[in-house]
Amino acid sequence: MSLLELRDVRKSFSLGKKEFPVLKGINLELDRGEFVSILGESGGGKTTLLNTIGGLDSQFKGDIFVDGKSLKKGSDKALDNYRSHTVGFVFQSFHLISHLTILENVLVPLEMSSLKKSQRVQRAKDLLEKVGLTEHIDKHPNQLSGGQKQRVAIARALANDPEIIIADEPTGALDSQNTQEVLRILDDIAKEGKLVIAVTHSQQVADYGTRIVHLADGVIDSDQQIRPSYPLVEDNNNSKKITHLSFGDTFRLAWEHMLYTKGRNILIIIGAAIGIFSVIFMLGLGSGVTGYINDQMESQVNPNAIQITKNIPQSQNQAGDTSGIDITKSDMRTFNNLKHVKKVEQAYFVQSPKINYDKKNASIQYFQTWNATEKTGDITKGTKPSNGEVILLKSDAQKLNKKNYKSMVGKTVKMYITTLDDNKQPAQIAINLKVSGIIKSGSSAITLDTLKTAASKSNVTIKPNFVTLTIDDTHNVKAVQQKIKSYKTTVKGKKQNKYMITGVGAVIDQLNTYLNLAFYVLAGVAGISLIVSAIMIIVVLYISVSERTQEIGILRAIGARKKDIRNMFISESFLIGLVSGGFAILIAYLVQIGVNHATQSAFKATIISISPGNAIFGIAISIIISLLAALAPSRRAAKLDPRDSLTDE
Repeated sequence: MSLLELRDVRKSFSLGKKEFPVLKGINLELDRGEFVSILGESGGGKTTLLNTIGGLDSQFKGDIFVDGKSLKKGSDKALDNYRSHTVGFVFQSFHLISHLTILENVLVPLEMSSLKKSQRVQRAKDLLEKVGLTEHIDKHPNQLSGGQKQRVAIARALANDPEIIIADEPTGALDSQNTQEVLRILDDIAKEGKLVIAVTHSQQVADYGTRIVHLADGVIDSDQQIRPSYPLVEDNNNSKKITHLSFGDTFRLAWEHMLYTKGRNILIIIGAAIGIFSVIFMLGLGSGVTGYINDQMESQVNPNAIQITKNIPQSQNQAGDTSGIDITKSDMRTFNNLKHVKKVEQAYFVQSPKINYDKKNASIQYFQTWNATEKTGDITKGTKPSNGEVILLKSDAQKLNKKNYKSMVGKTVKMYITTLDDNKQPAQIAINLKVSGIIKSGSSAITLDTLKTAASKSNVTIKPNFVTLTIDDTHNVKAVQQKIKSYKTTVKGKKQNKYMITGVGAVIDQLNTYLNLAFYVLAGVAGISLIVSAIMIIVVLYISVSERTQEIGILRAIGARKKDIRNMFISESFLIGLVSGGFAILIAYLVQIGVNHATQSAFKATIISISPGNAIFGIAISIIISLLAALAPSRRAAKLDPRDSLTDE
């Protein structure tokens, strides 16, 4: 049984509704040890015949058998295996991968062998020595002559020790000296027991072989044995293990191409990095500004203390009935059972009490009993109030003694508080109080016991109308606030919040919400540049597919799968995304250092805070956008026909 058998092979090309037959029933048997020259004029179907034999074109009628197995009925996977291990190609135009060295070009098909890395490198070097190119292994194709390029192509074709070598016009672009050298190498390959098939239109080249098959107008009109075939050489390696390019191999090819086109890729990376930087910068600025404002506000109040009141219906509030706001024993149990709450204080607030001192009357805008929201560190003179004492807010003390407000400490003042008695009638509580100190934040305050004692003398029962919760850790304040907001009550068939968070804690929470919303919007606006980056990457990858069409054809011709081609472009996009994201983060941190240094000098604060989470997000979104951008171009590259790719100019 012959190694290669063609049975009534027919091939036509369509142009519109017309069919143009190129191969018109080829029957041929070829075997090992032959150097077969397929001779004929241009347009006679020689290259088309080679494409069908080489597995680059399976759309033909008839059948081709290799060692008795049908080539036409093989799957795409079987054809890939056939091209990578059974047949090797030598092209007229050499078709070397320009961004790889000579050694790397020969190593590409070896990546699809079961050899270890060191063995692959050694075999590639041995093959280059065989074709006389040992001194050129580190050069790129553009540094070689035409004859040297063709010898590299032969070495690459021999890489996986194929049984069939197909050479399409192997000497068409060479001078006479290089022609003789290449033909000698091909003849030596046939002597080793391989089948060498060379297409040529030169009778002189054809005469170098052992057999001449003349092809004219799509048919064989002569088949001449001009000298004996070479004796068969025993093959001790009939069980070749079929492997394919790994993801690491395609990743390396992508990396090599990026380095080869580094000028363009640097511009792409800078463009993509600007978009990522914009988003990360906005997130960092939002975090920094929010932190700065919180620090400023928390310097005025206790950040671990929050005030809570009952949420009474609007109708009840308008009627003047404030009993619904009183804190009950049930409410106290609820607050005491809250996780992360270490202290619950009952307290009382009232609007616009009046203070009298030395015939001067002052109206206080807001007044409450002493609780954890008041900061003892803000007491500028004196101490916090005990029973029978009051601490005055600095602005309130200035109303009583504008010139020397601190002298109010130790003086006795009289406070008048208007409220409702037990019969819901207006009543006034008058209390003589000693000024214990001056405080620069919060409000003027007395103890709850002091207020209750004075109220009982006026037949008024004081019930706490708010509580102050002290949280065990600042990081848990938000969680406690969310839990309080989760409590609901039903009023006239509608659910509403049972409690309200008041005071500065509520303001900080609301302000943080608005700030985060504002900076997320700004980050979203900055994110538009990411769309531009994605479009730019898509365009560049489509251009890359066009530029690398022949490279894709070469890889497919030596057995690379569609999956391998797709992975190669996805790997390149991944690298663009990774480097762009990393570069963007580097710029963002450098800008952060510069801006924060300036603001620290100006007003002792930092306003940009880029967290590790922001950095990870930036790199991740950069990679994701790049990979999404690569989907369409990589799919297009994988679908390219290897035969058409090799003829693309």
